[in-house]
Amino acid sequence: MYNHISKEYICPICVGIQGIENDDTMLKQTDLVYKDDLTSVFMNSFFIDGNEGYLIVVPNKHFENLYDLEPEYAHAIIDTAQKMAVVVRRAYNGDGITLRQNNEPLGDQHARYDSSKIRMKLNH
Repeated sequence: MYNHISKEYICPICVGIQGIENDDTMLKQTDLVYKDDLTSVFMNSFFIDGNEGYLIVVPNKHFENLYDLEPEYAHAIIDTAQKMAVVVRRAYNGDGITLRQNNEPLGDQHARYDSSKIRMKLNH
């Protein structure tokens, strides 16, 4: 629908999901914390908004953004995000969870791949 990638684009998320570690992706296989048939979850090695360490929930099939996302994958992303939020909340006794979905360049979407980010807020 609203796409911004060229035919030459190498998707860093697809590369990571395929288990490849090279200069095309920042995802490391040691950062993979969960995977099922439709989604994967990575602990990001880089930070967002100054909060080092957050989870990125991605569909195992390439979709550039939310507009193109098939409903089956959209539901799976939310289900997985909820599971991971509960685990993170219990493990770190945080004070809140932020679930982020960025789309298009002006929406702060960095990789041209649909993803959701789970960030834990710690106030202690």
